[in-house]
Amino acid sequence: MSTRHGQDEHGGANWRKSSHSGDTGQCVEFADLRATHAAIGLRDSKNVPGPVLLVAPAAFTALVTGLSDRA
Repeated sequence: MSTRHGQDEHGGANWRKSSHSGDTGQCVEFADLRATHAAIGLRDSKNVPGPVLLVAPAAFTALVTGLSDRA
């Protein structure tokens, strides 16, 4: 189950993006929010104050693994 939260709740999070991301601004950023929400947060780098999608850590791992396998 995924839920969305406003950026204000996650202002202190350490947001990162893939080292493969270019400078086009079309990136998804992620942050480890397990300490506060038991989830990984995802957001649009072009809309930093916008919503944050929370996903279970296992789902995030599966996503990254699936994307890595396709590269």
